[in-house]
Amino acid sequence: MTDEDAAGDRRLVAGWQGRYYEDFTVGDVYKHPFGRTVTETDNVWLTNLTMNLNPMHFNEAYAAETEFGERLVDGTFVIALAVGMSVIDISVNATANLGYDRIRHHAPVYHGDTIFAESEVLEKRESSSRDHVGIVTTELRAFNQDGTKVLSLERTPMVLKREYAQPTAEQPPGWPEGVGTLNADLDGE
Repeated sequence: MTDEDAAGDRRLVAGWQGRYYEDFTVGDVYKHPFGRTVTETDNVWLTNLTMNLNPMHFNEAYAAETEFGERLVDGTFVIALAVGMSVIDISVNATANLGYDRIRHHAPVYHGDTIFAESEVLEKRESSSRDHVGIVTTELRAFNQDGTKVLSLERTPMVLKREYAQPTAEQPPGWPEGVGTLNADLDGE
């Protein structure tokens, strides 16, 4: 290691800032990072929070007598989890979600299952009413740890065009101007 390497010039480096409308290509598939194990707490909280009164989600004695033999995870939790997993690749730069269509639960999800998600770009088009966004439709698919598809849906967000977002290392998406380390802070060293 040289003295120059040891001193290390400090600089702001842009991290992942999400995809903009121009970055989407029909046919691309994004495997979203990280799986997430569904816990009993996840299921019970969402079931109670949304007042889902189906005993399949919160009554172990009842669920044990069904064809599944145990409680099932609330399907709306699976939808929310899969959509959340896709945000990093699909909608960090969305201005609105226009719709969720063709939602299908292909297999049950149980406490302890680990869910993974991927999205395929089905269609993209310019917005006819807003110059700063385009409209992207994706198919979101979720799988459990065994590779069983448990969910699919189509999702259509309006996504910012890069020229309107103008992200920088100093002010990435979601950061207010002037917060954190600025280039001026590094220049004076």
